[in-house]
Amino acid sequence: MADQLNNEGLQQTAQDAMAAGEDVRDRIRELTLQALKERKFNFAQFQEAMRAMTRGISLGAQQPGTQVRSALSEAFAGMDEALTKAAQAGSLAMRELVSRSKQFNESDLKLGLEQLQRLERDLLDSVRQMAENTTGTVRSEWQDLLTHAQRTGTDTGAVIAATMREFSGRMAGTVASSTTATLEAALQFGERFAQAASGFLAGMSEALKPEERKQK
Repeated sequence: MADQLNNEGLQQTAQDAMAAGEDVRDRIRELTLQALKERKFNFAQFQEAMRAMTRGISLGAQQPGTQVRSALSEAFAGMDEALTKAAQAGSLAMRELVSRSKQFNESDLKLGLEQLQRLERDLLDSVRQMAENTTGTVRSEWQDLLTHAQRTGTDTGAVIAATMREFSGRMAGTVASSTTATLEAALQFGERFAQAASGFLAGMSEALKPEERKQK
């Protein structure tokens, strides 16, 4: 499993899922969730994982006989569903940290919200890169998906937007004011946030499995 979840393994597994052509959305969602859990809310590693996934998806979509439009649409939806869970986990982590930490200040809050915004941005950036680096039908379909996502938004983006609305009112109220933040303080917050969010994401991922088995 560890080899499957490194960046090279992610690319190959995503490619294989696309080439198989069955349950693409579910397979890509589960693979993305596992990759995110493994990286424990390290956003730089999240970005690398998204790029590896989209490369694999592109390569798989180029296989003969693939229905490119539906396959890429399903794969993108699977990634978005997984990242939506990550955004929800991040939102829960923010709530927990605000409720239990007297040291939680405005700078911490801004940092947490900026990090959450990366989830959607990195997803769309990875799609943009594939649209630029591929050719033919795969390129045009990636471009269409990107245009649609930018126009209507993603489920991940909707969760992040709701989180930002929820916490914007706290910036000048329940959260302590802070005009500056030391690097050490930012790192400490980042560690607390990553630990809390990773725990929530792991729980969400496990909770999905029994429900999926029940439906099948």
